[in-house]
Amino acid sequence: MKLHDVGGGIGDVLQYSYPQLGHAMKRFQPGRAPTVVVFLLLPMLIFLGLWQLDRGEEKRVLLAHYAERRAAEPMPGTHLEQTVDPAYRRVQLRGQFDAEHTLLLDNSTRGGRAGVELIQPFHDQASGLWLLVNRGWLPWPERRTPPVFTTPSQVLNLNAWVYVPSGATFQLAPDPVGAAWPRLVTAVDPATLWPELGRQGFADELRLEPGVAAYQLDWPVVAMGPEKHLGYAVQWFAMAAALFGLYLYLGLHNAKEKNHGSGHESTQHV
Repeated sequence: MKLHDVGGGIGDVLQYSYPQLGHAMKRFQPGRAPTVVVFLLLPMLIFLGLWQLDRGEEKRVLLAHYAERRAAEPMPGTHLEQTVDPAYRRVQLRGQFDAEHTLLLDNSTRGGRAGVELIQPFHDQASGLWLLVNRGWLPWPERRTPPVFTTPSQVLNLNAWVYVPSGATFQLAPDPVGAAWPRLVTAVDPATLWPELGRQGFADELRLEPGVAAYQLDWPVVAMGPEKHLGYAVQWFAMAAALFGLYLYLGLHNAKEKNHGSGHESTQHV
């Protein structure tokens, strides 16, 4: 017997060849279009849920790593370049700020207020290194006038921690090269700045701890915490479960309607 010799759908074929399986298929007939939709969407929804769980675990590990290093004693600035993994490590510095080459990191808000992050070169006397130190956030409500800030001129003892971004900063357009100072930027790139200034400098940004030179210091370690990723994962899995449940209901409902119609037609013939 060939498949085209059997009338009806796939359930009829399976019932002829495998009576038990065919009987089950007779009771579940969702239709071709819903089956295609489910086979396309269900794996994607499950994948997105698993991906959110992975991202949440990455953020959890990152936050634990950050907390551990921020609780440790600061290391001397002389050890900075020899440290293989400097991310989030605290550093002791002694030196002076360079007020002539200030960066203002744009697109930074706090509590709904527009502002910038104040970033300046700092010369560490012990190591001889130039460091790009973020002194914190300051408001800039009126764009027609420059933001107001002061730079200490004396030698300072500071504590800071190394900030290493997890990825490249999104920019609509690259910052202009050789712009006037103070320079408004949308991304911080110490490796590009130091050759421009003709200085030997550290490759990562340092973020200041509270002290005399600090402004508002409230940087989030991650833009989205692990709990939000978990919440998104639950949503994706719930959508997958709802889709599969709807598919089962549709299959059973269609089979019931078809069997009811067939039974009614057989009764009329009798």
